[in-house]
Amino acid sequence: MNRHVLIVEDSRTQAMRLQLELQRCGLHVSIATTGTQGMATAQTTLPDVIILDVDLPELDGYTLCRTLKVNPTTAHIPIVMLTHRDEARDTRSGLEAGADDYIPKDIFAEQNVLESLRLLGIL
Repeated sequence: MNRHVLIVEDSRTQAMRLQLELQRCGLHVSIATTGTQGMATAQTTLPDVIILDVDLPELDGYTLCRTLKVNPTTAHIPIVMLTHRDEARDTRSGLEAGADDYIPKDIFAEQNVLESLRLLGIL
C-alpha cells in the first residue's frame, strides 16, 4: 500500500523538490500551498503524515497543527514541521502545538525528513 504524505508549503519550488524525493521513496504525495487548503486536504484525504511549514498564507502552521490535533478525525496524523524558523522558542512552539518533529530548513533538511518518516514508520 502506498503511504500518503501531505506537504503544506507555500513555496512551490521547495514543495516540488521534497515531493520528488518522497516519490522516489515510493510515497504518494499531495501538496497544499496555504494553511486553509492544507486543513481541507488533511480532513478529506486523511494522509499518513503531514509535512508542515510554519509561515503559510491564510493560516499559520502552528494554528493549523493545533487545529488538526484537537480534531478527532485528524488527531492521529503525525505532523512534521519543516521551516526556516530555527530558534529554540520556535521549536518549542511547534512541539507544544502538537508536532511530532520539528526540522529546520537547512542543507540536511531532506535527509532529516526522511529519517523522521522512518522513525514514524512511514518509510
